[in-house]
Amino acid sequence: MDFLRPASWEEALAAKAEHPTAVPIAGGTDVMVEINFDHRRPEYLLDLNRIELLREWEVGEENVRLGASVPYTQIMEHLRAELPGLALASHTVASPQIRNRGGVGGNLGTASPAGDAHPALLAAGAEVEVESVRGSRFIPIDEFYTGVKRNALQPDELIKTVHIKKADGPQQYSKVGTRNAMVIAVCAFGLALHPETRTVRTGIGSAAPTPVRAKEAEEFLNAALDEGGFWESGRIITPSIAKQFAELASGACNPIDDVRGTAKYRRHAVGIMARRTLGWTWEQYRGTGRTLEGAA
Repeated sequence: MDFLRPASWEEALAAKAEHPTAVPIAGGTDVMVEINFDHRRPEYLLDLNRIELLREWEVGEENVRLGASVPYTQIMEHLRAELPGLALASHTVASPQIRNRGGVGGNLGTASPAGDAHPALLAAGAEVEVESVRGSRFIPIDEFYTGVKRNALQPDELIKTVHIKKADGPQQYSKVGTRNAMVIAVCAFGLALHPETRTVRTGIGSAAPTPVRAKEAEEFLNAALDEGGFWESGRIITPSIAKQFAELASGACNPIDDVRGTAKYRRHAVGIMARRTLGWTWEQYRGTGRTLEGAA
Protein backbone atom coordinates (compact mmCIF):
# COMPACT_ATOMS: atom_id res chain seq x y z
CA MET A 1 0.00 0.00 0.00
CA ASP A 2 1.49 3.35 -1.10
CA PHE A 3 0.90 6.52 0.93
CA LEU A 4 0.39 9.76 -1.01
CA ARG A 5 0.75 12.97 1.01
CA PRO A 6 0.00 16.11 -1.03
CA ALA A 7 0.85 19.50 0.49
CA SER A 8 -1.86 21.46 -1.32
CA TRP A 9 -5.34 21.01 -2.77
CA GLU A 10 -3.94 21.24 -6.28
CA GLU A 11 -1.46 18.46 -5.51
CA ALA A 12 -4.26 16.36 -4.05
CA LEU A 13 -6.36 16.73 -7.21
CA ALA A 14 -3.37 15.85 -9.39
CA ALA A 15 -2.65 12.76 -7.28
CA LYS A 16 -6.28 11.64 -7.50
CA ALA A 17 -6.23 12.15 -11.27
CA GLU A 18 -3.08 10.05 -11.57
CA HIS A 19 -4.32 7.37 -9.15
CA PRO A 20 -8.14 7.26 -9.39
CA THR A 21 -8.35 4.23 -7.09
CA ALA A 22 -6.57 6.09 -4.26
CA VAL A 23 -8.70 6.18 -1.10
CA PRO A 24 -8.79 9.62 0.55
CA ILE A 25 -8.06 9.69 4.27
CA ALA A 26 -8.45 12.67 6.61
CA GLY A 27 -9.96 11.75 9.98
CA GLY A 28 -9.60 8.09 9.09
CA THR A 29 -12.38 7.04 11.46
CA ASP A 30 -14.01 4.83 8.83
CA VAL A 31 -11.10 3.95 6.53
CA MET A 32 -8.75 2.77 9.28
CA VAL A 33 -11.38 0.47 10.77
CA GLU A 34 -11.82 -1.26 7.41
CA ILE A 35 -8.04 -1.54 6.92
CA ASN A 36 -7.40 -2.79 10.45
CA PHE A 37 -9.99 -5.55 10.03
CA ASP A 38 -8.63 -6.34 6.56
CA HIS A 39 -11.99 -5.53 4.95
CA ARG A 40 -10.23 -3.19 2.56
CA ARG A 41 -6.70 -3.08 1.17
CA PRO A 42 -6.40 -0.13 -1.24
CA GLU A 43 -3.38 0.22 -3.48
CA TYR A 44 -3.00 3.89 -2.52
CA LEU A 45 -4.02 6.01 0.48
CA LEU A 46 -4.38 9.73 -0.24
CA ASP A 47 -3.66 11.65 2.96
CA LEU A 48 -5.52 14.99 3.02
CA ASN A 49 -4.45 16.11 6.48
CA ARG A 50 -2.08 18.81 5.23
CA ILE A 51 -4.85 20.53 3.22
CA GLU A 52 -5.87 23.53 5.36
CA LEU A 53 -8.62 24.44 2.90
CA LEU A 54 -10.62 21.38 3.96
CA ARG A 55 -10.62 22.43 7.63
CA GLU A 56 -12.03 25.91 7.02
CA TRP A 57 -15.61 27.10 7.26
CA GLU A 58 -17.33 30.36 6.43
CA VAL A 59 -20.72 31.69 7.52
CA GLY A 60 -22.26 33.73 4.73
CA GLU A 61 -25.44 35.74 4.53
CA GLU A 62 -27.57 32.72 3.60
CA ASN A 63 -25.29 29.67 3.63
CA VAL A 64 -22.55 27.98 5.59
CA ARG A 65 -19.58 26.81 3.58
CA LEU A 66 -18.24 23.80 5.50
CA GLY A 67 -14.90 22.28 4.57
CA ALA A 68 -14.97 18.51 4.17
CA SER A 69 -12.54 17.95 7.07
CA VAL A 70 -13.99 20.37 9.63
CA PRO A 71 -14.17 18.20 12.78
CA TYR A 72 -17.51 17.47 14.39
CA THR A 73 -16.24 19.20 17.55
CA GLN A 74 -15.91 22.47 15.64
CA ILE A 75 -19.44 22.16 14.28
CA MET A 76 -20.76 21.61 17.81
CA GLU A 77 -18.83 24.56 19.24
CA HIS A 78 -19.10 27.16 16.48
CA LEU A 79 -22.06 26.37 14.21
CA ARG A 80 -24.82 25.38 16.63
CA ALA A 81 -26.98 28.40 15.74
CA GLU A 82 -26.50 28.18 11.97
CA LEU A 83 -26.63 24.36 11.64
CA PRO A 84 -28.56 23.10 14.69
CA GLY A 85 -29.53 19.74 13.18
CA LEU A 86 -25.97 18.92 12.15
CA ALA A 87 -24.65 20.09 15.53
CA LEU A 88 -27.06 17.73 17.31
CA ALA A 89 -26.01 14.88 15.02
CA SER A 90 -22.35 15.68 15.71
CA HIS A 91 -22.97 15.18 19.44
CA THR A 92 -23.91 11.54 18.77
CA VAL A 93 -20.74 10.67 16.83
CA ALA A 94 -18.68 8.08 18.70
CA SER A 95 -16.31 9.53 21.32
CA PRO A 96 -14.68 12.95 21.91
CA GLN A 97 -11.47 11.66 20.30
CA ILE A 98 -13.28 10.66 17.11
CA ARG A 99 -15.33 13.88 17.07
CA ASN A 100 -12.01 15.74 17.14
CA ARG A 101 -10.81 13.85 14.06
CA GLY A 102 -13.83 12.96 11.94
CA GLY A 103 -15.69 15.30 9.61
CA VAL A 104 -18.73 15.40 7.36
CA GLY A 105 -16.63 14.73 4.26
CA GLY A 106 -15.71 11.30 5.62
CA ASN A 107 -19.37 10.44 6.19
CA LEU A 108 -20.18 11.51 2.64
CA GLY A 109 -17.23 9.69 1.11
CA THR A 110 -18.04 6.44 2.89
CA ALA A 111 -21.76 6.91 2.17
CA SER A 112 -22.78 4.35 4.77
CA PRO A 113 -26.53 4.51 5.42
CA ALA A 114 -25.67 4.62 9.14
CA GLY A 115 -23.51 7.77 8.87
CA ASP A 116 -24.63 10.19 11.57
CA ALA A 117 -24.45 13.35 9.46
CA HIS A 118 -26.67 12.18 6.59
CA PRO A 119 -30.17 12.73 8.07
CA ALA A 120 -29.28 16.28 9.10
CA LEU A 121 -27.78 17.08 5.68
CA LEU A 122 -30.87 15.72 3.92
CA ALA A 123 -33.22 17.68 6.17
CA ALA A 124 -31.25 20.88 5.65
CA GLY A 125 -31.06 20.43 1.87
CA ALA A 126 -27.25 20.56 1.55
CA GLU A 127 -25.17 20.64 -1.61
CA VAL A 128 -21.83 18.86 -1.95
CA GLU A 129 -19.09 20.65 -3.87
CA VAL A 130 -16.68 18.20 -5.49
CA GLU A 131 -13.64 18.92 -7.61
CA SER A 132 -11.13 17.29 -9.94
CA VAL A 133 -8.47 18.57 -12.32
CA ARG A 134 -11.34 18.83 -14.83
CA GLY A 135 -13.22 21.37 -12.72
CA SER A 136 -15.77 21.55 -9.91
CA ARG A 137 -19.47 20.79 -9.65
CA PHE A 138 -22.26 20.86 -7.06
CA ILE A 139 -24.24 17.72 -6.24
CA PRO A 140 -27.57 18.17 -4.43
CA ILE A 141 -27.65 15.96 -1.35
CA ASP A 142 -30.73 14.14 -2.70
CA GLU A 143 -28.66 12.96 -5.67
CA PHE A 144 -25.46 12.17 -3.79
CA TYR A 145 -26.26 8.68 -2.45
CA THR A 146 -26.45 6.13 -5.26
CA GLY A 147 -26.41 2.76 -3.44
CA VAL A 148 -25.11 0.91 -0.40
CA LYS A 149 -21.87 2.73 0.45
CA ARG A 150 -21.84 4.30 -3.02
CA ASN A 151 -22.00 7.95 -3.98
CA ALA A 152 -22.10 10.16 -7.06
CA LEU A 153 -18.37 10.96 -7.08
CA GLN A 154 -16.39 10.26 -10.24
CA PRO A 155 -13.14 8.28 -9.73
CA ASP A 156 -10.96 11.40 -10.04
CA GLU A 157 -13.09 13.66 -7.82
CA LEU A 158 -12.62 14.70 -4.19
CA ILE A 159 -15.14 16.27 -1.80
CA LYS A 160 -14.14 19.86 -1.16
CA THR A 161 -16.96 21.65 0.64
CA VAL A 162 -20.52 21.13 1.85
CA HIS A 163 -22.82 24.11 1.34
CA ILE A 164 -25.71 24.23 3.79
CA LYS A 165 -28.39 26.89 4.07
CA LYS A 166 -28.41 28.57 7.47
CA ALA A 167 -31.35 27.40 9.56
CA ASP A 168 -34.39 29.63 9.19
CA GLY A 169 -36.36 27.52 11.67
CA PRO A 170 -35.94 24.82 14.31
CA GLN A 171 -34.16 21.56 13.50
CA GLN A 172 -33.93 18.29 15.42
CA TYR A 173 -32.05 15.01 15.26
CA SER A 174 -32.74 11.70 16.97
CA LYS A 175 -30.75 8.48 16.99
CA VAL A 176 -31.40 4.98 18.35
CA GLY A 177 -28.38 2.90 19.35
CA THR A 178 -27.70 -0.21 21.37
CA ARG A 179 -25.99 1.98 24.00
CA ASN A 180 -25.51 5.69 24.69
CA ALA A 181 -22.06 6.25 23.13
CA MET A 182 -19.55 4.76 20.67
CA VAL A 183 -22.35 3.13 18.73
CA ILE A 184 -23.45 2.78 15.12
CA ALA A 185 -27.03 3.92 14.65
CA VAL A 186 -29.76 1.30 14.64
CA CYS A 187 -31.70 4.08 12.93
CA ALA A 188 -31.74 7.88 12.97
CA PHE A 189 -34.07 10.69 11.97
CA GLY A 190 -33.54 14.36 11.17
CA LEU A 191 -36.19 17.01 10.72
CA ALA A 192 -35.96 20.68 9.74
CA LEU A 193 -38.69 23.30 9.62
CA HIS A 194 -38.23 25.88 6.88
CA PRO A 195 -40.67 28.70 7.73
CA GLU A 196 -39.45 30.92 4.88
CA THR A 197 -40.76 28.43 2.31
CA ARG A 198 -43.44 26.92 4.60
CA THR A 199 -41.96 23.46 4.15
CA VAL A 200 -40.62 20.59 6.23
CA ARG A 201 -37.73 18.33 5.22
CA THR A 202 -36.65 15.03 6.74
CA GLY A 203 -33.74 12.61 6.67
CA ILE A 204 -33.62 8.94 7.66
CA GLY A 205 -30.46 7.00 8.45
CA SER A 206 -29.73 3.29 8.79
CA ALA A 207 -33.21 2.21 7.72
CA ALA A 208 -32.75 1.78 3.95
CA PRO A 209 -29.90 0.91 1.55
CA THR A 210 -29.03 4.62 1.44
CA PRO A 211 -29.90 7.64 3.58
CA VAL A 212 -33.35 8.76 2.40
CA ARG A 213 -36.00 11.41 2.89
CA ALA A 214 -39.55 10.57 3.92
CA LYS A 215 -40.99 12.44 0.94
CA GLU A 216 -44.60 11.28 1.28
CA ALA A 217 -44.55 12.25 4.94
CA GLU A 218 -43.16 15.67 4.01
CA GLU A 219 -45.80 16.22 1.32
CA PHE A 220 -48.60 15.24 3.69
CA LEU A 221 -47.33 17.48 6.48
CA ASN A 222 -46.66 20.43 4.18
CA ALA A 223 -50.23 20.24 2.90
CA ALA A 224 -51.72 19.76 6.37
CA LEU A 225 -49.83 22.71 7.87
CA ASP A 226 -50.72 24.95 4.93
CA GLU A 227 -54.38 24.03 4.70
CA GLY A 228 -54.85 24.27 8.46
CA GLY A 229 -53.13 27.66 8.71
CA PHE A 230 -50.68 26.28 11.27
CA TRP A 231 -47.72 28.37 10.10
CA GLU A 232 -49.64 31.60 10.64
CA SER A 233 -51.49 30.67 13.82
CA GLY A 234 -48.77 28.65 15.52
CA ARG A 235 -51.43 26.27 16.83
CA ILE A 236 -50.44 22.92 18.29
CA ILE A 237 -50.34 20.24 15.61
CA THR A 238 -53.23 17.84 16.11
CA PRO A 239 -52.49 14.26 17.21
CA SER A 240 -54.07 12.87 14.03
CA ILE A 241 -51.67 14.87 11.82
CA ALA A 242 -48.67 13.84 13.91
CA LYS A 243 -49.76 10.19 13.78
CA GLN A 244 -50.20 10.19 10.01
CA PHE A 245 -46.83 11.90 9.56
CA ALA A 246 -45.17 9.24 11.72
CA GLU A 247 -46.82 6.39 9.82
CA LEU A 248 -45.74 7.81 6.46
CA ALA A 249 -42.18 8.32 7.74
CA SER A 250 -42.11 4.71 8.89
CA GLY A 251 -43.34 3.66 5.46
CA ALA A 252 -40.40 5.41 3.79
CA CYS A 253 -38.03 2.87 5.35
CA ASN A 254 -36.68 -0.19 3.58
CA PRO A 255 -34.61 -1.73 6.38
CA ILE A 256 -32.93 -5.07 6.96
CA ASP A 257 -32.53 -7.38 9.94
CA ASP A 258 -28.99 -7.33 11.32
CA VAL A 259 -27.09 -7.66 14.60
CA ARG A 260 -28.14 -4.16 15.66
CA GLY A 261 -31.89 -4.51 15.14
CA THR A 262 -34.71 -6.00 13.14
CA ALA A 263 -36.39 -4.39 10.17
CA LYS A 264 -39.68 -4.28 12.10
CA TYR A 265 -38.05 -2.48 15.00
CA ARG A 266 -36.37 0.05 12.71
CA ARG A 267 -39.67 0.95 11.04
CA HIS A 268 -41.33 1.33 14.42
CA ALA A 269 -38.50 3.41 15.85
CA VAL A 270 -38.40 5.76 12.85
CA GLY A 271 -42.12 6.43 13.28
CA ILE A 272 -41.60 7.24 16.96
CA MET A 273 -38.67 9.54 16.21
CA ALA A 274 -40.62 11.28 13.44
CA ARG A 275 -43.50 12.06 15.80
CA ARG A 276 -41.20 13.22 18.59
CA THR A 277 -38.94 15.42 16.46
CA LEU A 278 -42.02 17.01 14.89
CA GLY A 279 -43.33 17.80 18.36
CA TRP A 280 -39.99 19.22 19.52
CA THR A 281 -39.43 21.41 16.45
CA TRP A 282 -43.00 22.68 16.38
CA GLU A 283 -42.84 23.69 20.04
CA GLN A 284 -39.68 25.64 19.25
CA TYR A 285 -41.38 27.27 16.27
CA ARG A 286 -44.38 28.26 18.39
CA GLY A 287 -41.99 29.91 20.83
CA THR A 288 -38.72 31.59 19.87
CA GLY A 289 -38.43 29.85 16.51
CA ARG A 290 -41.33 31.58 14.76
CA THR A 291 -40.58 34.13 12.10
CA LEU A 292 -42.15 37.58 12.22
CA GLU A 293 -44.22 36.69 9.16
CA GLY A 294 -45.37 33.45 10.78
CA ALA A 295 -46.32 35.28 13.97
CA ALA A 296 -48.44 37.83 12.14
